[in-house]
Formats: sequence, structure tokens, C-alpha cells
Amino acid sequence: MVWRKQLVSWIAAAGLVLGASWAQAQSLLELSLGIHRIPAEVANTDELRTVGLMQRKSLPTNSGMLFVFNQEARHCMWMRNTLIPLAVAFIDGQGHIINIEEMLPQTENTHCAVKPAKFALEMNAGWFKSRGYGVGAPIAGIDKAPPAR
Repeated sequence: MVWRKQLVSWIAAAGLVLGASWAQAQSLLELSLGIHRIPAEVANTDELRTVGLMQRKSLPTNSGMLFVFNQEARHCMWMRNTLIPLAVAFIDGQGHIINIEEMLPQTENTHCAVKPAKFALEMNAGWFKSRGYGVGAPIAGIDKAPPAR
């Protein structure tokens, strides 16, 4: 009987943790690039940054995921367990694009910032290029990103 209570307690605790993670992943930040509004999910914890957009079958056209890092560094991304092709823009602390990398699904190639980045914004493959955005383009709203935890 005691083991049942422990099991129920463990399941309840796991549910709270998973529920909190899911809720964090659902927090949105309104960004914009030129005339384009970008609702971006925020990944500002190790857990959320690790999972990223894995297992998603689609991403709405003008939506993305903003990765917030603890410090500016030459961060890298990969596509393990990611089912959709993505483009990642590495962004400095002032909100300017450093470089953009196109990433193929379900690969483990690393795609890195060419110089220290504070953020990375993942969008559907080709999104930045098809709209004419590249190095130096400013991302508005990034100053409202929650801190990395």
C-alpha cells in the first residue's frame, strides 16, 4: 500500500514538472523583422533548448522558436529528431543577425554562429532568404526576451 502512495506521489510530481515545461515552451514573444511579425516560442532553459522543435511535424509560416542563451558565445545547433527543415539565424545581444544557416531534418551536422551570439531564431527553411533578410538585419522585440535560466 505504501508503494502505491509513493507511485501516485511520483506520478503527480512528474505531471507537475512536465506541465511546467510544457507551459514554458508555450510562452510566446512577439518579434518582428522588417514588416514581418514573428510569434516565437521561447526556449530559455537547458531543457527547452535541448528539445527545441524536435518531433514537430510542421511550424506555422511566420512563427519560430527563439533560443535564449546564458552568455554570448559561438553556439551551435543540430537537427537530431527534428522532422522539418529549418533555418536558424544567430543573433547578437543587440538583436542583429550574425549569420543564417539552413538545416536539413534529422541530421547531426552542427550549424554554428560565426561569432558570439546571445540568441538563435529558428524558422522554416528558406524563410529569411525568401524575404531578403541576412547579416546585420535587426530583430525587433528581442530586448523583451526573458533571461536564460
